[in-house]
Amino acid sequence: MTEPLSGTSAHRARVVVPVDGEPIADGAVIVRDGLVLAVGPADELLPAHPGARVREWDGTLTPGLVNAHTHLCFSAYADFYGNGLAFPEWIQGFARQNPSMTPEDWRASTADGVARSIAAGVTAVSDVVTPAASFEVLLSSDLRGTAFYEVVGADDSIWAVEGPVWTAALEAAIGQVGGGMTVGVSPHTLFTLSTSVQVALLALARERKLRLHPHVAESPAESLYVHSGSGPFAEMVARIGWQFEILASGGTGHSPTLQNEVLGALGEDCHVAHGVHTDAADRAALRRYNTAVALCARSNARLECGRAPVADYRAEGNLIAVGTDSLASAPDLDILGELPVLREMALSQGSGEEDLDRWLFTAATAGGARALGGFAEYGTITPGKRADFAVFAAADARAPYAALVNEGAGTCVATAVGGRIVHGG
Repeated sequence: MTEPLSGTSAHRARVVVPVDGEPIADGAVIVRDGLVLAVGPADELLPAHPGARVREWDGTLTPGLVNAHTHLCFSAYADFYGNGLAFPEWIQGFARQNPSMTPEDWRASTADGVARSIAAGVTAVSDVVTPAASFEVLLSSDLRGTAFYEVVGADDSIWAVEGPVWTAALEAAIGQVGGGMTVGVSPHTLFTLSTSVQVALLALARERKLRLHPHVAESPAESLYVHSGSGPFAEMVARIGWQFEILASGGTGHSPTLQNEVLGALGEDCHVAHGVHTDAADRAALRRYNTAVALCARSNARLECGRAPVADYRAEGNLIAVGTDSLASAPDLDILGELPVLREMALSQGSGEEDLDRWLFTAATAGGARALGGFAEYGTITPGKRADFAVFAAADARAPYAALVNEGAGTCVATAVGGRIVHGG
């Protein structure tokens, strides 16, 4: 359901969690023409806006969630989630399945992912786009964020043929931008692109002022390939016949994170997916460039990729966001489903419990907005920002963050974008 909104409305909830301020028991958010006008106690704001149309919500009202790493186009690939394959074998299944998908199939799969996201309280995404057909759906959707056009499986000879086609599709997508979504570039990984193609993509993105979103340090196999030019991905590259510099030179001697630094990928205009296998030097490099990491704990567990150093990221002050990855490696697209897993990881790694729930929920909202470069517009409930919010049945005025982290998954009752109710209500 989409509820048109004009003028002034008031949204009252048992608890309002602005994220950039303290939670408010019996709070209210005043919305005017799609923007947050005020946030505070309901008994103060409602009398001050007597003409506002009031909506009463039985739950916790929060900023809309930000899925900082997903692939909505693969929403039809949920069977991959249950196929039992570990990461190196699992990822090769896409090359076999993708050719069977028609443009209509891709659009339907992407639309399904958009609907599932909004129903989970997500209002902004970092979505990696494999088929150009997905752009039409994403750019006309109610979601904000960035659709990152992906390049995967390209050496110099392949790129000489496919590069112009990909670039034309990118430019066409940029020309369609007009709503809440922008377009970016996703150089997939160091083990699916030649170094020269990756450098060319970085240069193109910087020239066009487009954001970047690569996969970095997701698995042990990736680290082995980048460092030593060996392991399962080296075997894959050789079998396919890609001419990659890393394989030819026997590795770089670097971690995936530091190799991305060498290539010039890191920066405030880039956030990376996964960051599972990062040591102190890697994490310091990410901080040095203000590059955020989108953690996808459930996907990493399903693909046997390892456990990200959540406690170290928190203690050292890295910029952290949260993603689900796709339905091919995650059970759902509910960002709140990630938070209990990340909480357990942080505690088991020695992180203190004090303010941990708040840190996690902030990562799922403001952290994602910062990662996507959209913090000025969304990520917190702040006067002047867009009125993107979600309401969850989980509510505890005494411990609102704990309720959201531990009980929030699957409880979204309403989602609003620019003050319009686009789910529930």
